[in-house]
Amino acid sequence: MDIETTRFGTVTVSDDRIITFPKGILGFPACKQFCLLQPADDSVFFWLQSVEDPSLAFVVTDPVSFVADYSVPIREDQMMELKLSAIEDAQVFVIVNKVEGSLTGNLQGPLVINTLGRVAEQMVLAEKRWTTREKLLTLPAQRSAQTA
Repeated sequence: MDIETTRFGTVTVSDDRIITFPKGILGFPACKQFCLLQPADDSVFFWLQSVEDPSLAFVVTDPVSFVADYSVPIREDQMMELKLSAIEDAQVFVIVNKVEGSLTGNLQGPLVINTLGRVAEQMVLAEKRWTTREKLLTLPAQRSAQTA
């Protein structure tokens, strides 16, 4: 399937790589189909690109790469909605934002993907341990051209 994007031009993605969010993503309920684009083999950041809207893409990452004790409790009804028969078939990502000199992750609203059925949902965690702007890493300071 060819997907039009504003960031990457036309990208070809196998149909079996399309992830469906039946409820959409918070703030974007009309967009239900996405694909995960990996910029490089060793990248820890990915693009979650909308199939329906060429301009809609989120930077996402596996939060455990940055927060070792992060976990998402998934209730039995959520397992059924995601068609998950085993929790091991789930992959968790969080949406990443650049805030001043840091990259933050929305650990309060993780994306849970059934890797076998490619059905996903953005969960909203009831526990307030995590925030929507949890600091993942500090970006290196950019040197100006005048001081270089």
